[in-house]
Amino acid sequence: MSKIAMIFAGQGSQAVGMGKDFYENSKLAREMFEKAGDRIGVDFKELIFEENEKLGQTAYTQPAILLVQMIAYKLFTAACPDVKAELFLGHSLGEFSALCASGAIDYVDAVELVHKRGAFMQSACDGIDAGMMVLVGLDDASVEKVCTDAQAEGKKVWPANYNQDGQLVVAGIKSDLASLEQSFKDAGAKRALLLDMSVASHCELLASAQEPLAELMSAMVSDNFSAPVISNVTTKAYSTKDEAVTLLKEQLVKPVKYKQSILAVAGDLDMAIEFGNGITLKGLNRRIAKELKTLNISDIASLEKVKEEICS
Repeated sequence: MSKIAMIFAGQGSQAVGMGKDFYENSKLAREMFEKAGDRIGVDFKELIFEENEKLGQTAYTQPAILLVQMIAYKLFTAACPDVKAELFLGHSLGEFSALCASGAIDYVDAVELVHKRGAFMQSACDGIDAGMMVLVGLDDASVEKVCTDAQAEGKKVWPANYNQDGQLVVAGIKSDLASLEQSFKDAGAKRALLLDMSVASHCELLASAQEPLAELMSAMVSDNFSAPVISNVTTKAYSTKDEAVTLLKEQLVKPVKYKQSILAVAGDLDMAIEFGNGITLKGLNRRIAKELKTLNISDIASLEKVKEEICS
């Protein structure tokens, strides 16, 4: 039996119309849309299928992404019940989808959880002009040095997402990030681009969101893991409720070590399957560990393709 990682992307993977093919062709998908919407009082068809401002707001982006990912995952497991995950892994928000796919939290509870997580994150950043910046062409150590030097000067900037070699996202106060653009370029960055975001994920600015998130998780998460989840914080596997609560609370203020996580597990895997909209992680994996074959399921056609390849 192949050793397969089930993987899930984070914010930035969303798009208007994602999941529509599932919705139009699957009764299960329609039921999941309805149950998730009832839980948090959101019309997910309107949120995801129609142009609107809410899909770009953290409190709505997160449940929308998770819902589509879990529909893709549940349709796959229904089609291929004998295919089991060796492990689950997500990028940022995607770690909550990974936790959900493992069986440790029900998807409806997870939709509510990440909806509130997004609201906690936005609240933590209200009034402080928080943001994020993507850096291209600069090694990790150079990014870390610029951030450390800036912190010594009182600036609030931190490495946030280790995506791949030469691509790292930093988070902090927008004016501080903007003031460092030339410093990053002087250190060798080919690009230093402020992102259109109003939150600063995975840094100390989110400290106020930690306890409310942990309290919610304690009420919703169980010890029912079908396979371990890889922590963004430690790059290590965990499979208990207590670890999930502790590590996902910590994930709010610590960088996402996606690149390091893939490098840590790739040698023990035969392939990975990315669930949900787009091929964000498939693209990253190709550049991090090209020997790790990565498939994706984002609509009925890609589901059928994966089914033909590994479920026969």
